Amino acid sequence: MNLLFVCSRNQWRSPTAEEIFKNSQEHQAKSAGTEPSARIKITEKLINWADIIFVMEKKHKDRIEQRFATVVDEKELIVLDIPDDYQFMDEELVDLIKLSVSAYL
Repeated sequence: MNLLFVCSRNQWRSPTAEEIFKNSQEHQAKSAGTEPSARIKITEKLINWADIIFVMEKKHKDRIEQRFATVVDEKELIVLDIPDDYQFMDEELVDLIKLSVSAYL
């Protein structure tokens, strides 16, 4: 299963999630951001690749649905409600992501 994790700038939250799941036997993981300044920007190609899209906040879901309305129509977008309060691989962030995502895997 292909998992796409999305935050604003693809700096801390979504790369942390990608790091957690990238070596999984059952999943492939990638990450992207919705902002023009994102390290890796979300694209139609990434959306098509993903089986499930996990976004950190509702604003990320809204931005994706606005920009990629026709592509994202049949995708499952899940809001994790994880605020931008953490650094890359912060222990609390890792625990939050694992806990939030596990219900869907």
